[in-house]
Parts: sequence; structure tokens; C-alpha cells
Amino acid sequence: MKLTLIGNGIMAQSLARGLIKNHEVEIIGRDNDKLKAIQEKIPQITIKVLEDNEDITGKNILFCVKPYALQSVSARLSGNANILLSILAGTKLETLKKQIKAQHYIRTMPNVAASVQNSMTTITGDNEAKMVAMEIFSSIGQVIWVNTEDQLDIATAVAGSGPAYLALIAEALADGAVKAGLERHLSYQLVQGLFSGTASLLKHSHPAIIKDSVMSPGGTTAAGYAKLEECGVRDAMIKAIEEAHKKATELGKK
Repeated sequence: MKLTLIGNGIMAQSLARGLIKNHEVEIIGRDNDKLKAIQEKIPQITIKVLEDNEDITGKNILFCVKPYALQSVSARLSGNANILLSILAGTKLETLKKQIKAQHYIRTMPNVAASVQNSMTTITGDNEAKMVAMEIFSSIGQVIWVNTEDQLDIATAVAGSGPAYLALIAEALADGAVKAGLERHLSYQLVQGLFSGTASLLKHSHPAIIKDSVMSPGGTTAAGYAKLEECGVRDAMIKAIEEAHKKATELGKK
């Protein structure tokens, strides 16, 4: 299937890297120099500068611009796309339908792990396009279909923004090891293995069970865990999701 990505930012590039393994990918953007630089990194794609009257008739569009750019970019699109798959955070289907013409509309929220075909993507929208959307995004990782846009906004706060939160934790763990006296390269190697192994455990066990299996009475894990609770790490993570969801909701009202 040929997919046309409109937008040339980090997320569009991450999607392109994953999608090229199973799809023909075209990227349309406003900056020709940036498009050429992307093509040098991902030679399998084709590139095109966005025209003032860009015909999208019959195309399968992945709309990858920033939410604030929706109106300015959509004003330059003409014709009726086959399917519009939007990754715009908080931007409602109703808003997309007013701006861009298509046979079917889908909202999605992949994450940057799409570049290594390991995205956790949430999808909602027209049921008629459900199977196509699921097939496209399952080629770059795991997919979940949700029934409401509010559920997708919550998922955006978790899986869309989540890599940044986990990266912060990973960096902090490595910094802690360095502070204790371990070399930086060894610290990062340990953290990489830790995240990979824990991800495998999470496929089979509840987080609480994993935690309890590691925490021996009076042991090192219990001591460290108590400090995390004392510093409010659990509360901070919950509030991070709440704030990200709130922001997604606010974007949808603009």
C-alpha cells in the first residue's frame, strides 16, 4: 500500500522508518532542504514539496503536522483522500472533517518507537476503515483500537508521551549508578537491559506482582522503594498522565 505522509518532523520520520519495510512511503513537506536531508537518511522514500494546491484525491494520508499547523496546511490540500489517518494530539475527528476531505477518517497516536517497529499505537475513528488502519500500524508495533476519542486522548498521555517519561527514569537510574561509582557506559548498559527485561515481564505479570517478587523484607529494593514513595514518584507519574490528558483535551477545543 502506498502511504503519503504530510509533514516532515520527528514523528513523521519515525513512522517512515518503520513503514518502509511493508509499504511504499511518500513524504510531503514544506521545506525542500529538509526533505532532501530526510531522503538521504531514508533513501527508500519518495519526497515532494507541498504545493499551494496539493491534490490528495485517492491517497492514503498520514497527517503528521503539529496541531497548530492544521489550518494552514489543510488550506493547501484539494481533492478527496481515500483515508485520512491523523496523528495530531487532541484534534477531534469533527475538526478534521471540516478541514480535509476524505472517504474515511481515523485518529491515531503512535510513538517514536515506530522507527524501530515497536510503537504502541492507539487508534479510533470510522469502523469502515478500522481493519486498514490496524494493518498499517501493526506493521510498526502493537495496536489497540479504542471506542471513543476521550479514550484515545488518555492513551496519548500514556503511550504517546510515555517514551519521554520512561527516558527520564532511565536517565535518572543511570545517573544514580554513576553517582554511586559505576562508569557511565556500564550504567547505560545496565539500564537498557533492565528496561528490556522488565518489558518482557510485564507481558506476563501485573506490575504489583513484579514489584513484590523483587522486594525482600528489609532488603535493598525495599529501602530504595521506600525512598521513591517518600519522594512522591508514584504521585508524580499519575499527575504527569493527568496533565498530559488535560493538555490533549485543551488542544481538541481549539
